[in-house]
Amino acid sequence: MRSLNLGVVGCGNISPLYFQTAEHFPQLNFVACSDLDMSLARTRAAEFGVNALSVDELLAHPDVDVVVNLTVPQAHAAVAKAALEAGKHVYNEKPLATSLEDGRELVALADAKGLRLVCAPSTFLGAAVQTCRKVLDENAIGTPVAFHAAMLSHGMESWHPNPAFFYGPGAGPMFDIGPYYVAALVALLGPITHVAGMGRISFKERTISSQPLAGTTFEVGTPTHIVSTLRFESGVIGSLTTSFDVWASEVPKFEVYGSAGTLSLAAPNMFDGPVRVRGQGDETWQTVPLVHQYQTLESGWGLALADLAQALEQGRPHRADGRFALHALEVMHACLSAAETGRTVAVESRCERPEPLWPEAGGGFLS
Repeated sequence: MRSLNLGVVGCGNISPLYFQTAEHFPQLNFVACSDLDMSLARTRAAEFGVNALSVDELLAHPDVDVVVNLTVPQAHAAVAKAALEAGKHVYNEKPLATSLEDGRELVALADAKGLRLVCAPSTFLGAAVQTCRKVLDENAIGTPVAFHAAMLSHGMESWHPNPAFFYGPGAGPMFDIGPYYVAALVALLGPITHVAGMGRISFKERTISSQPLAGTTFEVGTPTHIVSTLRFESGVIGSLTTSFDVWASEVPKFEVYGSAGTLSLAAPNMFDGPVRVRGQGDETWQTVPLVHQYQTLESGWGLALADLAQALEQGRPHRADGRFALHALEVMHACLSAAETGRTVAVESRCERPEPLWPEAGGGFLS
């Protein structure tokens, strides 16, 4: 099995999850890390047995095959572009970029240089969403006609050490959590053609309750409650709500409605279930066995990187590819644009549904 040497740029809160994926995927070999705060990079380097390098040193290092870009969203495009220009494959944390123009430029640059561009999230490759894919591919609920999806929370200021950036342009619930939902929807139902919706900033100022900034406040600069209607190329329509303004809810997180039944998922931003189906005429829900073993954050977080390693070895497309991420990015921009203008927004980009990932599907590292 081909081994990939990975260099991490951005050593913040999320980076340990990535380093720990090597315990589950031996083909992932982390060799270096970097951060604007080099003391943080040195701390991570000591923690995980890698080299702490400056960004320029990491991009130039001959042993680094893939740059894993874990910077803040506003830096995704610049770091990814520099890595591609240095001849490295790139894995970006979500979103691919904050602007649609930057996202298009990254896809074009990767194509021109013959390099792979990969983007989080990996959750659509996890056991739960892939089980949903199998349910749909096997026609267990008939032809999909509609869906409902909702991400309802009260944001990050109660637990994140520095949450303000979650409430600025390029973040908010649509760009921070929305990628999990949009990726799952597109992986299951195909590309999206039109978006309508509404949104608001419900609370213009937020107070941090987590340490070390407890008691300080910050201004909110992006909508924090967005209700969108999505239309798919297949004809499926439905609603997607993303919110940082809700304390509690009993609304279903994710459901697909078919001509012969309903598919229900606990949440598409996690790797586990339960996944349930209730067919036409059924009196109870049936829980569907999950299709593979990647059912936790620790085991599933590296799925897209592991898939890249085998895709390079086999010369096949990788699943979490740049065009898929670019389509998701355009859809999220369309959601905000529709909310701002009150108009239905057409989505120009298209992408293929990624190939399924379970042992019987073939063409993946599980087979």
